[in-house]
Amino acid sequence: MCFSVAIVRNNTLLTLEKYYDSLPNNWERKNDLPEFPDYFFLSGFSLPLLPIIKDDGIFLHQWGLIPSWIKTEKDAHEIRSKTLNAKGETIFEKPSFKKCIQNQRCILPVAGFFEYREMNGLKYPYFIHSVDHDDFFLGSVYDRWINEESGEVLNTFSIVTTPANTLMEKIRNLKKRMPLIIRTKDSYQWIDRNTDLHLVEKLICPYDELKMNAYTISRIANNARMNRNLPEIMNEVVFTELDAHIQTSLF
Repeated sequence: MCFSVAIVRNNTLLTLEKYYDSLPNNWERKNDLPEFPDYFFLSGFSLPLLPIIKDDGIFLHQWGLIPSWIKTEKDAHEIRSKTLNAKGETIFEKPSFKKCIQNQRCILPVAGFFEYREMNGLKYPYFIHSVDHDDFFLGSVYDRWINEESGEVLNTFSIVTTPANTLMEKIRNLKKRMPLIIRTKDSYQWIDRNTDLHLVEKLICPYDELKMNAYTISRIANNARMNRNLPEIMNEVVFTELDAHIQTSLF
C-alpha cells in the first residue's frame, strides 16, 4: 500500500511546469498553482491537504477519500483512514470508488514514497524515487463530499495501488503492493474524464522497476511520535545486519 510520501515543493513546481508543456494544446491552465509546504515525510493518516492534478487544473485536496454518498459527519470521519488507498483490482466494483474511477481521476505528484521491509521481526524503512529524480505521478481518484449538517464541502482523494513489481516485492515483502505510478506520456489520458474505461483499466498496472531506485533510511521513519518532516529523513542509512545479497539486489 502507500501511506507515506515526500513532496518537495520546488521540485514539484518544476515537474508541474514541465507537465504543462507536455499537455495537449486544448488543455488550458485554469488556475494558479496552490500554495503548499515541503513535505519530506508525510503520513496519509494525518489527512493532509495536497496538490493534485485534475482535468481542470491543480487543486488542494485532502488525502483520505470521503464518498459523496456518505450521510453523516461521524461516518465521514470513520471512513477516511480506510480510503487512503484504493485497490486497483477492485476499484471498478467497490462502492467507495466505482463512481470516481469512471470520471474523477487525478494525479498526485511526489518526490518519492516510503515503504517497509520486514525481516526477523524488525521493520526497515526505504525511500523509493525515480532514477532520474523527477516526481512520480501517482494515479489517484477524487470525490466531493457535502456535510448535510453544516454545509461544509470537503474535496478528498485516494491513491490507487497495484500488485508490486519485482523491486517492490523485495521491499514490501509481506503484502507485496505498490502505488500506481502513471507514466508522464499516459498522464493526460488518466485525468481525462472522456478516456475509454478499457484504457483506464489497462493503465492500472505495476510500474517499470528499472525506472525506480530504492535505499534504506533512518528508523526514525518508523516512529510516528518523532518529527519525521526533515530533509535528512530521505538520506540513505545502511543497516549492516541486513543480508548483503538482499540489500544490494535492490539496485
